[in-house]
Amino acid sequence: MNKQEILNAYWFRHACKEFDVNKKITDEDFKFILETGRLSPSSFGFEPWHFVVVQDKELRNALKENAWGAPLKLETASHFLLCLSMKKPLIAWDSEYIQNFMKDVQKLPEDVIKGKGEFFENFQKSDFDLTNERKLFDWASKQAYIALGNMMTSAAMIGIDTCPIEGFHQEKTEALLEEKFGVDTEKFGLSYMLAFGYRQREPNTKTRRNLNEIVSWK
Repeated sequence: MNKQEILNAYWFRHACKEFDVNKKITDEDFKFILETGRLSPSSFGFEPWHFVVVQDKELRNALKENAWGAPLKLETASHFLLCLSMKKPLIAWDSEYIQNFMKDVQKLPEDVIKGKGEFFENFQKSDFDLTNERKLFDWASKQAYIALGNMMTSAAMIGIDTCPIEGFHQEKTEALLEEKFGVDTEKFGLSYMLAFGYRQREPNTKTRRNLNEIVSWK
């Protein structure tokens, strides 16, 4: 794939408001998209996310009540994803998740785990001042948004449309996730929703500021 083909995918991508209900994404293509999310980078490599793919119609309908930005997408999208980001019990520097992750996923030796753990502790307490639950969740969400961008771009590169969604009442939706989805909301919060499918109609022409308006060279 050359540079122009990559740029073409960025020109193709838009926030699709309504999808063609007669077109479905293949399992192979959606697995590819999820894989680009899985392979996304994150701070310290700790992957503070979990993706819930909602295909059940009753669960989609349940989400509509408190997600004002999602009803038409929930009705028409081929695939609909919720991104959960980790909260303090999982992502705090001294959590069991972090210790196990360094040992079992990153396969680090004990001395490296100790050093990286101390570095991560200092990062949270001092460098980024991640000293309360909200700050930690927002930091984890920042990492999850990297995966969001990558999944939207990889989808566009194979001709699949997306729409990222923040139009929901977070507290009420998380209560629903706990009640009907079995999500432990002590450990996870909802960062965004992401709809996938094929456009019903062509979008308006993309508009962006000129490059010299958003880039400074020193």
